Amino acid sequence: MRGCEQVAAVCYRLRSSGIEFLLVQTRSGRWTFPKGGAEPGLTHAQAAALEAFEGAGVHGRMEEASFARYVRRKRGNARQPDEIELAVNAHLCEVTRLDPPQESNRNPTWFSAEKAKRRLREDRTPDYGLELARVVDRAVTRILRLGSRSTTTSDAMQKVHLTPIDHSHRTLGRAKASGQGRRNPSKRLPN
Repeated sequence: MRGCEQVAAVCYRLRSSGIEFLLVQTRSGRWTFPKGGAEPGLTHAQAAALEAFEGAGVHGRMEEASFARYVRRKRGNARQPDEIELAVNAHLCEVTRLDPPQESNRNPTWFSAEKAKRRLREDRTPDYGLELARVVDRAVTRILRLGSRSTTTSDAMQKVHLTPIDHSHRTLGRAKASGQGRRNPSKRLPN
């Protein structure tokens, strides 16, 4: 199952007009949440924070627990012709600041919930597009529930710090939840 699991950062901000979601474009021009593979040595939330940072330049607070899970079907290639099913764990991320993304041609853009659902349905199979739109609906419900609690949203969300480290001549941001030192048996995450 390794390699068959991904994480997505469902990035949002609150505006007087309502909740807005940050989507990025893939190389093929489709709009999507910042997402990628689950990283060894990182929690899913930390890996989602890393994807948000690299793909959209996001700094913010990431919810540790996944609020939604969906399945993405990916076409095979010449080396592995069979279709692959990828389980995607979606984590909420309240954006506090944006920097230019490390990945080129991602074009991070804010959309209202309804526009985000429309963009996520474009150029996709009806079932998959509907599944992505449901993730936005679940996110709205979760955000409203977090906002209606007597405690603040930051009690459920953790600030995620990203520190660049060098791996094989390329710089990657590594995520670390504040106050927590996750350990990989072979190495410790940077502070």
